[in-house]
Amino acid sequence: MEAMIQPHNTTIIRGYRQLSEVEVALMNEGRALAEMCGEYVAKLRAYVPQDMEGPEGGEVAAFKPGATLDQRWISIGATDLQRGFMAVIRGIAQPTTF
Repeated sequence: MEAMIQPHNTTIIRGYRQLSEVEVALMNEGRALAEMCGEYVAKLRAYVPQDMEGPEGGEVAAFKPGATLDQRWISIGATDLQRGFMAVIRGIAQPTTF
């Protein structure tokens, strides 16, 4: 069974091959993109419109964060993005086990 050795670290992760510097850079780039997507999803979940009145002419503060957006679809998108990033990271790492 091969093991992946993290650069500058002696920790061995069973079931992973050793990655090249380029592959580590690709994984880190993917993780940075995933973090950016996560920040975007958090922004969508917290969104409160600034240019409209609340219910029955009230103040915009009457809206709960994210209430004006379809949070069901935002959650589906978040899940699909997470799944996609996990898949491409796995494609780079090529684990040798299930």
